[in-house]
Amino acid sequence: MKLSEFTYDLPTDRIALYPADNRDESRLLVVHRDTGEFEHKIFKDVLDYFDEGDVFVANDTKVFPARLYGHKEKTGAKIEVFLLRELNKDMFLWDVLVDPARKIRVGNKLFFGDGSLVAEVIDNTTSRGRTIRFLYDGDPEEFYRTIDSLGETPLPRYINRPTEDADRDRFQTIFAEHKGAVAAPTAGLHFTPQLLKRLELKSIAMNYITLHIGLGSFRPVDVEDLTKHKMDSESFHVGAETVTAVNRALDNKKRVCAVGTTAMRSLESSVSANNRLKEKEGWTDKFIFPPYDFKICNAMITNFHLPQSTLLMMTSAFGGFELIKEAYEIAIKEKYRFLTYGDAMLII
Repeated sequence: MKLSEFTYDLPTDRIALYPADNRDESRLLVVHRDTGEFEHKIFKDVLDYFDEGDVFVANDTKVFPARLYGHKEKTGAKIEVFLLRELNKDMFLWDVLVDPARKIRVGNKLFFGDGSLVAEVIDNTTSRGRTIRFLYDGDPEEFYRTIDSLGETPLPRYINRPTEDADRDRFQTIFAEHKGAVAAPTAGLHFTPQLLKRLELKSIAMNYITLHIGLGSFRPVDVEDLTKHKMDSESFHVGAETVTAVNRALDNKKRVCAVGTTAMRSLESSVSANNRLKEKEGWTDKFIFPPYDFKICNAMITNFHLPQSTLLMMTSAFGGFELIKEAYEIAIKEKYRFLTYGDAMLII
């Protein structure tokens, strides 16, 4: 398929600037692949579509405050550094995005806070990408605490407002555990402790994978021929407990629901020779777009994504290109809220 086929007109007033007051009271568009039917629900109604023995798989990555503001040595020019990926924990070596990129060159020293944190630019990676080394004397745990105190919640640019204290909580799932993501696994943001308890009472399992969301999920596709797009690799882990639960559900012909595109990518990156899930830890650059034969999941929860994004492409691959195109048209017409803090879609 072609990049241009994933274009649609997203009115700016459909982009959610704030989350719903209650996580599980976002709207939910239910898409039935077998009949083409659409239903308008509230997210907490999602349990109505699942039964005992079904399995949800969510991403338990934890977002860290990846956006740092500082200034250059000598000139004092203000700069932004967005931490993308830790390259070496002991050397405090990171891949980052910088802004304004034209002013940040190899050899520059960058100062953050009151100068308590200093970094040196050691390489150019892309037009906006740099590799930097933090000149830090403490241990890694102290370093992370420093980042936590100086960094800002990395809201996407399309949430066009200043970051607020409440974002530290709301830009994090309630089951976030393993720190390493620079963006939230947005489908998971709709779950509450009460909803997880209702899952448990209905004997529906909630299991987890970990995929540390980096640039891979968000780098723009700049080629018309999708087969030529290369995803950035992201670190992920699929553990034994999740493997056992998912494979039991598959053997019993139950529903396996990926909570979000990152959970889906992790599961589809861990398929055994007999089309069952297997334990895996490493890096994935898997790019899913139509047509694609999904091996593990037969249900998916996801938010509404940007035009021409790899997330929209994966959703279209799972739900069917024409059906998802129609779903988006309906969502815009019915004033659903889009993107990170927006409403959700259940595809079954």
